[in-house]
Amino acid sequence: MYKDLRLSIERKIPLTDEEWNFVVEKVKFIKLKKNEFLQIQDSKSSYEGFILKGTFKTYILNDNGTESVIFFSFENEWICDLESFYHQKPTTYNIKAIEESEILVISKKNKALLFEQVPKLIQFHILMVERANIAIQQRLIDVLNKTSKQRYLEFMARYSHKADKINNRNLSSYLGVSHEFLSKIKRSC
Repeated sequence: MYKDLRLSIERKIPLTDEEWNFVVEKVKFIKLKKNEFLQIQDSKSSYEGFILKGTFKTYILNDNGTESVIFFSFENEWICDLESFYHQKPTTYNIKAIEESEILVISKKNKALLFEQVPKLIQFHILMVERANIAIQQRLIDVLNKTSKQRYLEFMARYSHKADKINNRNLSSYLGVSHEFLSKIKRSC
C-alpha cells in the first residue's frame, strides 16, 4: 500500500529502510467514499496528502453557494492546502473525493518530527513546495491568458486517461464557464 509513496519520495532522494520506517510511522491511511471530504473550508483540520487511489477536487464555496474548482488531483499526486497546513490557519479550500479514494496523510506536527528524524526529507519538501508553486502559477497564467477552449483542450490532453472521472459540472467550474458554454466547446472540438 505504501510502495507508491516510497517511489514518489525516492524519485528525488534515496531512503534507507530505517528512514522509510520513520515515514510509515508518521503517516495515516484514510479511505474516503465518493463525495466525502478530506478537508472542509474554514475548518482547522489540514493535512498534506499523497493520493494512492482515486480523484479529488479542491474548490472554494463562494458566498452565493456556487463552487469554484481550483484543482483536480489524481493517483500518485500530492495534495495540500498550503497556507493552512504550513501556517496553521483555517482552511481555505474544500477537498472532496469525487470517487472512492485512498490517501496517506501527515499532520504538520508529524511532518516536523519526521524532519528531525530524517533531515534529508527537508530537500524533498523543498522540491514539493517548488512544484506546487509552479502549478499554482501556471494555473493563474492559464486562467488569465488562455481562452476557455484552450484550457479545455490542454486539460483533456494532460488528463485524457482521467477525464472520464470529471463530470461536466466540475469541469465547467474548473474552466470558469457555464455548462452550456462547456457543451459548445465540446461540440466545436
